[in-house]
Amino acid sequence: MTTATLPITTGAEYLESLRDRNLRVFFMGERIAEPVDHPIIRPSINAVARTYDLAVEHPELASAHSSLSGRRVNRFLHITESVEDVVAQNRMQRRLGQLTGTCFQRCVGMDALNSLYSVTHEMGPLYHQRFKDFVIRMHEANYVIGGAMTDPKGDRGKAPAEQADPDLFTRIVERRPDGVVIRGAKMHQTGCLNSHWIVVMPTMRMRPADKDYAVVAAIPVDHPGLTFIYGRQSCDTRAMEGGSIDQGNAQFAGQEAMILIDDVFVPNELIFMDGETDYAAMLVERFTAYHRRSYVCKTGLGDVIIGAAALAADYNGVAAVSHVRDKLVEMAHLNETIYGAGIAASHESKQTAAGNFQPDDLLANVCKHNVTRFPYEIARLAQDLAGGLVATMPSEKDLENNETGPLLRKYLQGRAGVKVEDRMRVMRLIENMTLGRNAVGYLTESMHGAGSPQAQRIQIARQMDLETKKGLAKNLAGIKD
Repeated sequence: MTTATLPITTGAEYLESLRDRNLRVFFMGERIAEPVDHPIIRPSINAVARTYDLAVEHPELASAHSSLSGRRVNRFLHITESVEDVVAQNRMQRRLGQLTGTCFQRCVGMDALNSLYSVTHEMGPLYHQRFKDFVIRMHEANYVIGGAMTDPKGDRGKAPAEQADPDLFTRIVERRPDGVVIRGAKMHQTGCLNSHWIVVMPTMRMRPADKDYAVVAAIPVDHPGLTFIYGRQSCDTRAMEGGSIDQGNAQFAGQEAMILIDDVFVPNELIFMDGETDYAAMLVERFTAYHRRSYVCKTGLGDVIIGAAALAADYNGVAAVSHVRDKLVEMAHLNETIYGAGIAASHESKQTAAGNFQPDDLLANVCKHNVTRFPYEIARLAQDLAGGLVATMPSEKDLENNETGPLLRKYLQGRAGVKVEDRMRVMRLIENMTLGRNAVGYLTESMHGAGSPQAQRIQIARQMDLETKKGLAKNLAGIKD
């Protein structure tokens, strides 16, 4: 199982910690011998490695001293100890989005740790102490934690215990004196191959009949009972073609996979919920409050795409045109609106009974609801400013061809003084973030990650407090009932 003799510090050390784990990983019908060296998977690993290097470069931003373990740890592993800690998470997330232009895959684990810290405290000292011991163990190695919440769900109109196939929600299939055996699957798992440990959590509120599905357990990623089926992404095989232009962002990418859990035994010390259905909804709601305001990470990607759109306009020779400037202003307005709601949720954090700090639930849901809309408009405006070439441009190999290359350099010339290659690069970056690999992280993940739009609307409806607002209106209108 996953072990470490020294805490991981740098991105290079993190990369080496992923080698030789003999994971069961399948992609495009074949088992991958070493994911670290696979050209499609490696950019996603690079993105996680950047989270370690940022902590070295800017320790005040991307690391924190933990009172729990007495160590300085990566902020993605830190249990928040103040409002400033919660705000710092958002600032780190935006910066990493700017540096990678993609999903850097660690927010789910960070938010799972913090929500579980307070929920296990509510559940009692046994679970809470187990969880604290686990967090300290993660601190000692400075590991990457993946949070696994989303189940296949099967028939959405039926509860977990009502499904025709009971494995469509992850469940306990056997209880032993020293632990439990769990079976099922987790979907859309961001960065799961790139993690060292996975924390399995329930995906929804549970009824007493769903007792076997109310389970929280930590599993090492290299457990032989886990199988990973890597998800396809638009334009992903461009990473296998060589070159760097056509990929748009050759260095960094996101990662999603299915996790199949085949009768995995989990010892008692790694079980943090075992049948306590009353706490499943609490966990989901606290996790989503953290995770929905974590979507300020998309503003870092937004900064990149705004910059790319401005470059495209400049290279096209229209940077000073008034409607171009107006569209860039609109993109910035939308991007900062997302950030404003998210960081406000963090600034409004309140201390839990466990001692850590929880962001404001209503503002967190407003942040995520903005994210389900605004990146799509930002992407539309970026494509508008770039022009049709963003989707019809010939390949890098045509640029290198002795016959077609000179013709492309002649006919793809934009503003004087701009290299055709540079114009092509910025077009490919916009394509990458709005149509290609990293559109997964910027657009589709913005829609469905941490719950689809209706999930946020439900939470907003629960918390908008219409009766109080009606009272305010009655007071000023002179209504005396």
